[in-house]
Amino acid sequence: MNTTMEAIPEVEETLSELRQTFKRGRTRSVAWRKNQVCALLQLIHDQEDEIFKVLYEDLGKHPVEAYRDEIGIVKKTINYTLSNLEKWVAPQKSRLPLLLFPTRGEVLPEPLGVVLIFASWNFPISLGLDPVIGAISAGNTVVLKPSEQAPACSSFLANTIPQYMDSKAVRVIEGGAGISELLLQQKWDKIFFTGSPQVGRIVMSAAAKNLTPVTLELGGKCPTILDSFSNPSDLKVAIKRIVGGKWGPCNGQACIGVDYILIEEKLASTLIELLKKTIKRFYSDSPKDSKCIARVINRHHFERLRNLLKDPLVAASIVHGGSLDEETLFIEPTILLDPPLDAAIMTEEIFGPLLPIITLKNIQESIEFINSRPKPLAIYAFTKDEEFRQRILSETSSGSVIFNDVLIQFLCDALPFGGVGQSGFGRYHGKYSFDTFSHEKAVVRGNFFVELEPRYPPWNDFKMKFIRLAYNVDYLGLLLLFLGLKRQNLH
Repeated sequence: MNTTMEAIPEVEETLSELRQTFKRGRTRSVAWRKNQVCALLQLIHDQEDEIFKVLYEDLGKHPVEAYRDEIGIVKKTINYTLSNLEKWVAPQKSRLPLLLFPTRGEVLPEPLGVVLIFASWNFPISLGLDPVIGAISAGNTVVLKPSEQAPACSSFLANTIPQYMDSKAVRVIEGGAGISELLLQQKWDKIFFTGSPQVGRIVMSAAAKNLTPVTLELGGKCPTILDSFSNPSDLKVAIKRIVGGKWGPCNGQACIGVDYILIEEKLASTLIELLKKTIKRFYSDSPKDSKCIARVINRHHFERLRNLLKDPLVAASIVHGGSLDEETLFIEPTILLDPPLDAAIMTEEIFGPLLPIITLKNIQESIEFINSRPKPLAIYAFTKDEEFRQRILSETSSGSVIFNDVLIQFLCDALPFGGVGQSGFGRYHGKYSFDTFSHEKAVVRGNFFVELEPRYPPWNDFKMKFIRLAYNVDYLGLLLLFLGLKRQNLH
């Protein structure tokens, strides 16, 4: 009997226990939710050094990068959640038509039940725990499935979460593709997935069998539009942010990372020189030896990236970098100028340290270029032209648009984070995470107000016109009430 078959009873038993926990109402109280979120904060505090260790083991992340992109993200989310949870849980009053007075209405958020969360390998701590915070704050029980491609982080989460959180409500299940397939065969009340569009289709197909709602946080080719600047210092700032946003987060292995740059032909040489200088300044003459930039996650992805460069026309377009170290799975920051648009490097999400530059006659053409491809998770645009900004907003579609910076949208709890079209659907972060794992239940509180017994017939034309007015002009509802002529009770 293989490992997956052996896991069937354990998975079914876990799911049954979590469902019983939810049915008993254990997760409903605000106090329980806060305690669990606080326990997660304590875990992060106590295990900080171990988190640094496992992130370096899996991805070669420097502690500064690990804190910025993993630990700090989780702490920020927890503190924001604890500050706002009571307000989120409270019923929200809704304005009803005066025609229904004195009936009252409200929207009551209620937990969905037992939810399944698939974490990704590139940010295995933050992209695993961030949605867990949302699910717990909404009052659900949770199964977290870490990525097997980051085994040290997966093992860390599986071993430490039970020490801090309620094991009757929060469980971690490790394993490979077979375990993921087994989990998808079960009935869940919500599935949250972060990963590639290819696997996202599998998740969605499996969820459809039980009509399970899903949130898919996918990726895509996120373009950066670089307009011309009259002030050279503005261009230098833009380049610094692009370099930091491309190679800083996991060496380009980020769904919201810069995938390629669109720029006018006349500015390409200046851009390339500034990129080279900034890369050298940020990551030294030998990025591989600097230990301040992550490595490729595993041999499979290393080969995938190497294959992107094998096309002779693609290889000929390399203007900086291009060296690979198979033993350490390291690929240095690489810049390409106008690789073929039909090559894999321009049709597939790169998810690595390769940066194509695509030149245009006029920067306004960037809108048509973006629209000719699947909708991206993010569009980054460096420009001071307000008219051009408005065109980008009104004529393109993407999960988010960021002007004159990169990646910062991921840090903003007050903004929704998610994709559109092939880059995913659903949203989270801050209250949007709470909403993603909640059902907004409409509640109407009627009143035994004085009613007049309806008489039928007749329903003459005058009464019909009066009813039409009552529904179309809300203040007439109050007049109807004073007349004792409520709803259908005209007579």
